[in-house]
Amino acid sequence: MAHTTTPMTELPGNLYVVSAPSGAGKSSLVKALLSADPRLSVSVSHTTRAPRGQEQNGQAYWFVNTEQFQAMIAEGAFLEWASVHGNYYGTSQNAILQHLRAGQDVILEIDWQGALQIKKIFAHAVLIFVLPPSWDELHQRLIQRAEDSPEVITQRMQNARTEVAHATDFDYLIINASFVQALQELQSVIQSQRLRMASQRMNNSAIFSSLNL
Repeated sequence: MAHTTTPMTELPGNLYVVSAPSGAGKSSLVKALLSADPRLSVSVSHTTRAPRGQEQNGQAYWFVNTEQFQAMIAEGAFLEWASVHGNYYGTSQNAILQHLRAGQDVILEIDWQGALQIKKIFAHAVLIFVLPPSWDELHQRLIQRAEDSPEVITQRMQNARTEVAHATDFDYLIINASFVQALQELQSVIQSQRLRMASQRMNNSAIFSSLNL
């Protein structure tokens, strides 16, 4: 896979990656975050899975078939990609770089495998993992969202144990026991990265220069 060699430190936008097992509330948190923060852009991933419910092509995901996805892999179109729950998921390299070069903060909602791939390419990417408060609560949430068969839910619970085991590879952990509190914590992580010296210097170069910093 071909990747950019542009260091993250030379890009004015911040890159955030949010991962979680199915049912932990990742999508709801990211949706609420995007509604409250106009400085954030979301990168729409490609997937070979079928749309769920009212999902629209180009909004939740770009929905493609396996042959199209594999062709994009061969072209080096993805910054990262992985097989999850029997389907392919991938993040477009060009879409991410366009946002970051324009000074826009980007948030990716991807699995742990993709998150760790991103970290290898962009060392300054901020990895955030969302944990459920318990296995029982995670199971109940999967049942209550009524999107999967009992067999699929069982598989998701099995996969969740592998996914949660990689939470310690992330920079920040958020326990989604209370949605309001978890959203506030996610917003705090976003803001703290923007206030780091490197980000402030990149986005306020005139002020730094005038103050001889």
